Amino acid sequence: MNAAVQNESPYNFAFLDEGSKREIRRKTLKAVAIPGYQVPFASREMPIGRGWGTGGLQLTLSVIGKTDTVKVIDQGSDDSVNAVSIRRLIQDTSGIDTTEDTAEATVIQSRHRIPEEKLDRRQILILQVPQPEPLRKVERSERVTKRMHAEMDYSPMWLTLYESVVRYDAITIGADYPVMVEDRYMMNPTPIPRWDNPKLHRADHLTLFGAGREKKIYAVPPHTKVESLQFEDYRFEKESFAGLECRHCGSTDTYLDEVTDERGRTFHQCSDTAFCLKRAEGKEGGQ
Repeated sequence: MNAAVQNESPYNFAFLDEGSKREIRRKTLKAVAIPGYQVPFASREMPIGRGWGTGGLQLTLSVIGKTDTVKVIDQGSDDSVNAVSIRRLIQDTSGIDTTEDTAEATVIQSRHRIPEEKLDRRQILILQVPQPEPLRKVERSERVTKRMHAEMDYSPMWLTLYESVVRYDAITIGADYPVMVEDRYMMNPTPIPRWDNPKLHRADHLTLFGAGREKKIYAVPPHTKVESLQFEDYRFEKESFAGLECRHCGSTDTYLDEVTDERGRTFHQCSDTAFCLKRAEGKEGGQ
């Protein structure tokens, strides 16, 4: 890090004080030790509104070092207001390098997407979490959901899936599709699309989840078993983009967003903008 940046900054390195970082790191280590388990932590006040990724930001500011390179994306885009604002705050308070290239990043903070490029063991993926509790759909009480996790009583969620099958002949959950971690804890993978769920299974990288408003941290360590809920006769299915391709790079094997232009014409493009640009330029990338 540039010494001048460090000396001129009115903030501690990466904004948070060292005591706060230590507390968050301790809770992060516990989360890594118990995959899928929600660890309470003392969420700090941040200079961004709650709901804008304060939990993910606190994790990022606590784990980065002076030699790291950070990438921030929002629903696949590097250029959204959320991504640009968080990236600027990280850079202004730490002076470390930032990038839009997934392969160059050592820490990736994301909202609602996992990058299309396969991450490796040197990288940490941090996901912003609006609601960490997967059982909130079926139980409002925090006390009761804690007991359900302790007893591994997930029957209400299975019943919800069954009712979906009976009513619609399919499991209709979109984003927030729950997963089982190492056959023990039910976990909310955040509002990533179903397309991204399989990327958590036996991944080479560490994934951290931070919920600032709900004050919870949880994790999926490398090479951890992560399986989406499914029945033997109604299997988990990703979104289908059969017959569609990205208008920019021609991709047919990535998650596509549907976009309507000013003339009312509808087309599709890669959600992961950096991946799309790299593929359009003929560079290697992808899973």
